Amino acid sequence: MIENNEPRTETADGQQWLPQQAQTQATAPVPYGAQAPAAYGMPIHGAPLGQVRSTGACIALTIVTLGIYSWIWYFKTHEEMKRHTNTGLGGGLALVLAIFVGIVMPFISSSEVGGLYERRGMRAPVSGATGLWVLLLGWFFGVGLIVWFVKTNGALNAYWRSQGVR
Repeated sequence: MIENNEPRTETADGQQWLPQQAQTQATAPVPYGAQAPAAYGMPIHGAPLGQVRSTGACIALTIVTLGIYSWIWYFKTHEEMKRHTNTGLGGGLALVLAIFVGIVMPFISSSEVGGLYERRGMRAPVSGATGLWVLLLGWFFGVGLIVWFVKTNGALNAYWRSQGVR
């Protein structure tokens, strides 16, 4: 074993580091059994997962409640994504935007769902541009709304299933 005579730096938990190692170490090592703090925007290990929602049931509830269920969907899904990734709008802000400037929500929702995939290094099946379905074909018997919702809710459900939700 080769002995190094350079002065050593001791961390709070008693580990010793050579000076060059201490300079490259951005934070103190995480003690055994403790969880490292998550970086902003990264999924937190053990973070709560969202709920898989039936696309057909969501569409039916939206029709029966004359659109009010869509506000509930925005609130719940954005709150789940915020708790899971530690970034995004969150449920409260999503609800306020849905009520007052609802036309932006298809773009924002699809973008945030796509962001879930991108943070995992996967190709995003939806993006903010997916909201164009609502803008361009929403007037035609709601076809654009249905296409957008099927794509976005389907991608969100697939993401939650890939994380172990049943």
